[in-house]
Amino acid sequence: MKTFKQVNKTTIRLTNPENDKVETWNGYDIGSLPPTFGFNFNKETEKDGIGAWFNYKGLTYIQK
Repeated sequence: MKTFKQVNKTTIRLTNPENDKVETWNGYDIGSLPPTFGFNFNKETEKDGIGAWFNYKGLTYIQK
């Protein structure tokens, strides 16, 4: 099971005890989400988007 630690108001760290992998997630307000949020791939610009996130305490967290 992953360990959850809130570093500050907008940063969360998840640690997997099996392999000691640390993931950092940044929180965004709904109006300040990056433009690549919500799509997986844009064919026109051949750019990957952000397709994985979670909501916690009013913020949307995206992996750094």
